[in-house]
Parts: sequence; C-alpha cells; structure tokens
Amino acid sequence: MSEKNINTNSNVTDLLHIMRQLRDPDGGCAWDLQQRFETIAPYTIEEAYEVAEAIQQSDMSALREELGDLLFQVVFHSRLAEEQGAFSFDDVVAAICDKLTRRHPHVFAGEVIDESDLAKRWEGQKREEKMAADGVSILETVSPHQPAINQAYKLQKKASSVGFDWPSIEPVIEKLDEEIAEIKLEIGQQNNQLRIEEELGDVLFSCVNLARHLNINPEWSLRGANKRFFERFAYIEKQLAARGVKMEDCSLDTLDELWTEAKNKVEDRRERT
Repeated sequence: MSEKNINTNSNVTDLLHIMRQLRDPDGGCAWDLQQRFETIAPYTIEEAYEVAEAIQQSDMSALREELGDLLFQVVFHSRLAEEQGAFSFDDVVAAICDKLTRRHPHVFAGEVIDESDLAKRWEGQKREEKMAADGVSILETVSPHQPAINQAYKLQKKASSVGFDWPSIEPVIEKLDEEIAEIKLEIGQQNNQLRIEEELGDVLFSCVNLARHLNINPEWSLRGANKRFFERFAYIEKQLAARGVKMEDCSLDTLDELWTEAKNKVEDRRERT
C-alpha cells in the first residue's frame, strides 16, 4: 500500500467498528462470522512471524502493514470474547496497562532500582503473579504453544532468572560436546530410535543454551541459516538450469563444487549490499 492510500485519520476505534461490522449477523462477512478462537489462532501465529520477517528484512513499509495485520488479530480475538461475555478489547488494554505499570515501579511509582536488579525484579514479579494465581512452577508461564526453539530459549531464561544456570560459557560448550558424544553412541548402536530422538533433542536444547549464553536469539540465528540455504540452493538450481542439467543427474562432487561456488557468490553479494 502506498503512503497516499493510507487514511491517517483512522484510529483504533475505527478498527473496532470495522470488526463489529464484519461480525454482524445481519450484513457481515460470511467468512468472519464462521470463525472461532481455534480457527483464527493459526493466522495469529502466522502474522507474528510475518512481523518478525519484516523486521529481519529491515522493511519498514512491510513492518507497518504486518503490525496492522497483527493488531487486527488482537481485535478479532477480543471481539469473539466480547460476544461470549468474557472480556472486551478495552479490558485487554486495561490489563496490559496495569501489568506494565505494576512491573515498572521505578518509572511509575518513583522507586529507585539498580539497573542490574531490574531483570530479576521483573522476573520476580511475574513469578509472584503466577504463583499467586496458580501455585505452580515458574516454568508454567512459558507457553507450550510456540515453536520448540522459542520454548526452550524461554524455559532456560526462566530457570536462569532464579540462578539455575552455568556462570560461564565453558561448561555450556562442554555440555554440548557431551550431548553430541551421546547421540553418536546411540546412532552407532542402531537399536533404539526413541533414544536417538531423545538424544537429538538434548543436542538441540544444548545448542539453544549456547546461543543464549552468547546473547544470540536461536530463532533468528536459524532463520538466517534457512535464508542462506535457500539462496545458495536457488543459485545451484539456476546454474544447472543454464547448463540444461537436472540436479538429480549430478554427482555429489559436482553439487559440492556448486555449493561452494554458491556460498562464495552469495556472501560476496551480501557484503556488497
């Protein structure tokens, strides 16, 4: 959408009104009227990923649009809840405002908090809120309904917030080496697929922990690897098409040479940009 087509006079109230019209039994949209929390939840996840992709590509125009799409998901869920008498969009806004002011007393209540204690204070308040509500583990605050890499990262951060963590990166690397040795052993025995799956999970979990200790978001890191693989593979496809050769007819040596060439070409192009 171009800048000239954007109605800068629109606000959240307009969006809420549009949502009500879409869900109006008399004259609303048939598709929107059929939706439930469960049916639109996948779209919510998809929109969040598209926001992340726009950020990764530093595309501000796309980011503006994707944030709007994500906001619409919040409005949609809120409308469904309001129709059921559960809560409204205003309740959602009130709840997050209350939570943010409560968790930032150094900003809104005049308290003086050392910056080094700020993260611990934040986690402590979240933990108290959760324990008061449920009396369960602090790890219960990490949603299982998210990609496993993100879940592992957040579980580790939660555990670290109460001191369950290694003090340096050396034992983290040693643990990763240990897990790799264990999966090699299981693969060599070739008699228990379940054990191999478990050991592979431990390797992945340890990789996430290494990323965390390096202050690298593993999801972003893997997305970058995916992007590089896509670009290099597409380069190979293009080169083979120009030669009139099918990939399945190539030897591994030829493909390996093309992969190295693709890696160098893609890296050179990235450095120039």
